[in-house]
Amino acid sequence: MADSYPPAEDDIYQEEDEEVDDSGYKSVKDAILFAIDISDSMLMDRPSESNKGQPQSPAKAAIKCAYHLMQQRIISNPKDMMGVLFYGTEASRFYDEDENSCGGLSYPHCYLFTDLEVPDANDVKSLRALAEDDDEAEQILVSSKERVSMANVLFCANQIFTSKASNFLSRRLFIITDSDNPHADDRTMRSAATVRAKDLYDLGVIIELFPISRPDHEFDRSKFYDDIIYKTAPGDPEASAFTAAGTQVPNASGDGISLLNSLLSSVNSRSVPRRALFKIPLEFSPDFKISVTGYLIFKRQEPSRSCYVWLGGEKPELAKGTTTHVADDTARTVEKGEIRKAYKFGGEQISFTAEEQAKLRNFGDPVIRIIGFKPRSSLPIWASIKHPTFIYPSEDEFVGSTRVFSALHQKLLKDEKIGIVWFIARKNATPVLAAMLAGEEKLDDNGVQFLPPGLWILPLPFADDIRQNPETNLVVAPEPLIDHMRTIVQQLQLPKAQYDPRKYPNPALQWHYRILQALALDEELPEQAEDKTIPRYKQIDKRAGDYVLEWGEELEKQHQKMYTGQPKTSTLAKRGKPEHEPAAEEKPVKKVKTESASNGRNAADEVQSHYNSGSLSKLTVAVLKEYLTKKKMSVMGKKADLIERVEKYFDRKG
Repeated sequence: MADSYPPAEDDIYQEEDEEVDDSGYKSVKDAILFAIDISDSMLMDRPSESNKGQPQSPAKAAIKCAYHLMQQRIISNPKDMMGVLFYGTEASRFYDEDENSCGGLSYPHCYLFTDLEVPDANDVKSLRALAEDDDEAEQILVSSKERVSMANVLFCANQIFTSKASNFLSRRLFIITDSDNPHADDRTMRSAATVRAKDLYDLGVIIELFPISRPDHEFDRSKFYDDIIYKTAPGDPEASAFTAAGTQVPNASGDGISLLNSLLSSVNSRSVPRRALFKIPLEFSPDFKISVTGYLIFKRQEPSRSCYVWLGGEKPELAKGTTTHVADDTARTVEKGEIRKAYKFGGEQISFTAEEQAKLRNFGDPVIRIIGFKPRSSLPIWASIKHPTFIYPSEDEFVGSTRVFSALHQKLLKDEKIGIVWFIARKNATPVLAAMLAGEEKLDDNGVQFLPPGLWILPLPFADDIRQNPETNLVVAPEPLIDHMRTIVQQLQLPKAQYDPRKYPNPALQWHYRILQALALDEELPEQAEDKTIPRYKQIDKRAGDYVLEWGEELEKQHQKMYTGQPKTSTLAKRGKPEHEPAAEEKPVKKVKTESASNGRNAADEVQSHYNSGSLSKLTVAVLKEYLTKKKMSVMGKKADLIERVEKYFDRKG
């Protein structure tokens, strides 16, 4: 279930394809081109391994994968470009919408189904129709009898990126195929494909391979694609930190549903370009530094409401908003130069210039400075109050950073140590003390990396950030009750005893996206949201219902055993108090009430005293309401509202 962070000013240089959103993030527009192999083996349905699974061809699964990704990006990243290119088809089509051709070039057996552009509703609908309509697929998805040249395919992709996304920082080509050696007997065509792949990398295009294994043959990328797919350098901000070299896309020899799920998982893991939050030095000593790049991998995902949609026209359109500052007293438009920032000290407004504010917030240059090391066991679990930042080496500033970073990472893992660091993420940021932890690589069930190896910077809490746990008097349950409950818990364990939050999407967030999708694609608005977090009551009752009833019966037995037969005595009798003393025990209560009434008469002086010392928050709500009632002011709202009214009263009085 994907806090708003302003980035550093010098994180990523800004070009035409880069914008800054309202939260302060620099968003780099992305261009993704799917190249899907349409060979006979890719069009052949794979047999189902289960009763629920339906046979499906790898080509259809790849098209559905492109459709799902386009459907997501049209909402989450509406300015990104996507395109779909089929190769190995009998028909050939390559065109530009304005000129019906692209310089008169033709690429045999390459079919550009969706041009590389910002997808609209028609593109999504046409791709969905191709994935679901067999009649339309039979007209387009027809394998060619001749062998397609991979050099032609890569050159075609080169032309598409050059003409449609020439100034994009992030450009990726996704190749989905089950042929691991398309030019086994032709060295000339193999060499030509290698040259075209190098041209793409020189252009700045990253090629991603999604290999699909056949039921009788495991995909071997060393036969051909090791010469086509370049392994990026550690300093490359795109893929190295997150893509393990040699990581295989899962075997797709199963049924169509497992094939689609595994392909979607693999594509989603590499569909979003990795954007750096900061690039700062990691300092071991004043004369020993390396350069690292920071990434925000874990982030709370919330509904994005960066724009408004106008529904009054023929079709929904994005509304362009403007912001105007207006004075409260005269309703006059206030210019930006007239606005001054001030802080409240002792009841007075103290204003500062922009230069003075910059000096107040300047705690030094951004840096991660290692102070010392401690055992990993010394870090308690309650110290995690903020999300961590992932860092990875970069060779931009200091050559050899990767080697030093790797040695530090391995040493921290081997000795089970953590580093204590002084962390300033960006200019004018508040410095924090943080723990530097080494993390290992994590793979999911499909063999796709979802957590990279590297170091994590975890901000440590200050004393004011920690609250003491309330005192509780726990009663230990009898052993028979514990034994019965152990059986219930065992019956309700998840498969593999693991909870995977990725299988339970946020229902409110998905409902928000579903409404946006319906508006963008001109579909009917859904009536009810799909909520996968609702417990499966029937299955729970089937697996553990009888055990729960047995536990209830045992609970009743234990209750009767503990409390049956005990004499009914009063609390005073248990404490040994005589029966003639209750009246005397009530005297302190009356005295407390009298003292409370006496304090009420001095409420005005008490409020005045707390206001002068700046500690109004220490007063109770009852005292604040009593004081406001005497002053004939509203007593509605929370405690913060009451304190604000008292402060305004004294400010006007002063």
